[in-house]
Amino acid sequence: VPKEPASRLATYRAKRDPKRTPEPMASSSPPTDHDPIFVIQEHHARALHWDFRLERDGALVSWALPKGLPVDPKVNHLAVHVEDHPFDYKDFEGEIPKGEYGAGLVRIWDRGTYETEKWRPNEVMVVLHGERTNGRFVLFPTGSPEDKDWMIHRMDDAPPDFVPFPKRIEPMLATSGTLPRRSDGWAYEFKWDGVRAIVYVDGGRVRALSRNGKDLLTSFPELRQLGSFLGSTSAVLDGEIVALDETGRPDFGKLQRRLHVASSSTAAKRAKESPVSYLVFDVLYLVGRSTVELSYDERRHLLEALQLAGDTFATPPSFSDVPGRDLLAVSLERGLEGVVAKRRDSPYTPGQRTSQWIKVKNVRTQEAVIGGWTEGRGELAGTLGAVLLGIHDGDGLTYVGKVGTGFSDQARAELLTDLQGLAQDDSPFTSVLSRSETALAHFVRPVLVGEVQYTEWTHDGHLRHPSWRGLRADKEPREVVREP
Repeated sequence: VPKEPASRLATYRAKRDPKRTPEPMASSSPPTDHDPIFVIQEHHARALHWDFRLERDGALVSWALPKGLPVDPKVNHLAVHVEDHPFDYKDFEGEIPKGEYGAGLVRIWDRGTYETEKWRPNEVMVVLHGERTNGRFVLFPTGSPEDKDWMIHRMDDAPPDFVPFPKRIEPMLATSGTLPRRSDGWAYEFKWDGVRAIVYVDGGRVRALSRNGKDLLTSFPELRQLGSFLGSTSAVLDGEIVALDETGRPDFGKLQRRLHVASSSTAAKRAKESPVSYLVFDVLYLVGRSTVELSYDERRHLLEALQLAGDTFATPPSFSDVPGRDLLAVSLERGLEGVVAKRRDSPYTPGQRTSQWIKVKNVRTQEAVIGGWTEGRGELAGTLGAVLLGIHDGDGLTYVGKVGTGFSDQARAELLTDLQGLAQDDSPFTSVLSRSETALAHFVRPVLVGEVQYTEWTHDGHLRHPSWRGLRADKEPREVVREP
């Protein structure tokens, strides 16, 4: 193997200060009696990526892969051609100090040997034999060979059980009810008072969608930390975003403030003021495999193996050896919303409400569509007094009463602004309101969903003593029906 020309590492050395970074500056000569090596380093820099390096003529020819090696031959990944690195970089792991080029944690993701099938200015085809990776890959530039932007393509077929990364999985929904009479065959989880979120992590990149498909990353940017934590482990997770109060109990009011933001800077500011946690209770896809057909117990085993534990995410416990009534009593004592009972042999059924999951609440809550509002009196003069609520039944949007308590001053002002922009002349309710209610009402387009807590339903189908809990931007009006 010819000695390394000094000029090949000139760019590499010019970008680094040997007094400030632990990265190797010199390059020993590779042994002459070995197969050429490759190394893939997971690099937690400003943006997580994987550095793919091939030994060639005494140095490491390198590409940065923002999403890692492709598993699916139908999907090519970007490979940014970067400067050659010294041969000794093959063993480098550690922290590049803040302020230095490529600052962040570097750790070896895979290493091994490779065979060269083609090495031309516009095409590099190799066969990898690694600890985690085996197979044929080809790299090629998107333009001229001098361009930095290349692509990497997997030439082998995907594994037989490989499933492409899903674009969207609808969440499975629980049925309201009572605890199962027998605990055999059931697992119990605490019910968390928050916003349901399906989180997609692929190649360190994160998407988070609400039940109705709205992007949640704008409001909750800290969910991106899951991408750095999982790295190359592609996964689709199901869980609940919650905001906790000073006692560690979920506070839906604090969560409301995080939901309504107009910019990323506002979201970042509110994230510091009201941090949230993503509590993950299911895994729906994992490293090229759909898991929705597996049983609850099998999915739970895969989820716990991920060891999701960070500043903003965790996996709450599941109980299969505790009677449901005991756990429900604990949830009441701790001020939690209730429990969810889940059949341990049940698959995950996307988008379906099923009796395989049963939610049992300590307090009664009901989602409702806002169809109008009334002005406040006395101290509330000039602002929002109450909102008129409806739920969908077979005849349309049925009026179920109004709510005027439970609002903070800020919530009243913000909701009034929203409602004034939705004004319409006619009532959206199919049921007839009383003359006094109609005379005072300002009707609106029924597009906003809120949630109230109440004591019971009256004989005429109205909510008794409702108290406002907040808007539910994650729910569609057509989904709102009376809870059993």
